[in-house]
Amino acid sequence: MGYQGAGVARADRPALRHAATTGLPGADAARLAVEAVWRMESARIVGALTRYTGDLELAEDVAQDAAAEALVTWSREGEPANPVGWLLKTARRRAIDSFRRRSALDQRYAMLAGRLAEGQASSGALAPGDRPDDLLWDPDRVDDDVLALMFVACHQVLSAEARVALTLRDVGGLTTEEIARAFLVPVPTVQARITRAKRTIAAAQVPFELPPSEQRRERLGGVLSVLYVIFTEGSTATSGDRLLRPDLAYEAIRLGRTLAALLPDEPEVHGLLALFELTAARFPARTGADGEAVLLADQDRRLWDRSAIRRGVAALGRASSLGRGLGPYGLQAAIAACHASASSVRETDWERVVLLYEALGRVAPSPVVELNRAVAVAMANGPQQALSIVDELVASDRLSGSYLLPSVRGELLGRLGRTQEARAELELAARLCRNVRERSVLLRKAAALA
Repeated sequence: MGYQGAGVARADRPALRHAATTGLPGADAARLAVEAVWRMESARIVGALTRYTGDLELAEDVAQDAAAEALVTWSREGEPANPVGWLLKTARRRAIDSFRRRSALDQRYAMLAGRLAEGQASSGALAPGDRPDDLLWDPDRVDDDVLALMFVACHQVLSAEARVALTLRDVGGLTTEEIARAFLVPVPTVQARITRAKRTIAAAQVPFELPPSEQRRERLGGVLSVLYVIFTEGSTATSGDRLLRPDLAYEAIRLGRTLAALLPDEPEVHGLLALFELTAARFPARTGADGEAVLLADQDRRLWDRSAIRRGVAALGRASSLGRGLGPYGLQAAIAACHASASSVRETDWERVVLLYEALGRVAPSPVVELNRAVAVAMANGPQQALSIVDELVASDRLSGSYLLPSVRGELLGRLGRTQEARAELELAARLCRNVRERSVLLRKAAALA
């Protein structure tokens, strides 16, 4: 069943913030309860409602309405024994009301309303009528709903920006305000992206279903790339005055763990999760007390999260055991593991890092991979050989406008004693860099060469 349009999208409701101003007894407790349930279960709730209504926008609207109603009702009556069931029942009633308003005599409404009102499960069997906590989903289908929602939110008919926004909204449970804050864009921009995404999905009649097994691996790449973009922005923000956006990175990790649980036999899923865990393990040491960036060579490795490193190594082992060689994400995780296992920059196995980047360049060639390989070559074999690689990238003009290329070139020139050229490159990198913290590091390096 393809999605049906649900009319003009509503602006975000303050559903998860309303309780703080209601003045009702227990409002704070209700707000915390709704926030917790929503963050953990929103994907399953929206997925189940979408499967039943065939309408992603309607499903999200009625789910948000149910959350808003919970804030008021739970403040007065307390949290119910089955909060997810309560939200689903409330959303179900609102879905029925919506269809009744839109087309009281429509045959589709009659079939849907009868099915929902009687508690019919997706398997075709009727749920017992005396169950007060009757759920809208078949317990055996819950994981399928979440996975289907991931594939729909990351569908190739959507732009890259829309995929990220829709995934964070409907799979991650983030509000548009949270997404806008994470990517430093106005809230209306995020709202517009999500609205256009839903309309595009409806117009393309994208079915709410898992793709056939023979297509799943092909389309899985799109899902993984969206999670990669989310994590990358969280681990090194492209702009703003913070180096890290940990909330965004940890949301990508949470979604990666969910995906790994749903697709346990896909090696690249585990490779991506390993990359996330091993990279995030260094977060505690990457910034100083006032938020300034701390370079890898200066980080206190005692602050690295050893539990995250163990999880990352385990996920990398799982990826290795499932495939016939690591894929792009697994190879990046293997590089991260080299850093995680070393006691210092000097003790890092740079020869292995170079080999891993060479392998990565064969399976996923890109100028960024080449630039990172040059950094590893500089550490393993000296700056002159690395500068040759960087100069080839300059000649090819494949990283035009990126601060990364002059940043690395400036470092290499500085190590070769070409101080004036190095300072010019670092100053250029600083002008191109939009992140305040990284820009400060580049300017300090340039000043030190004066």
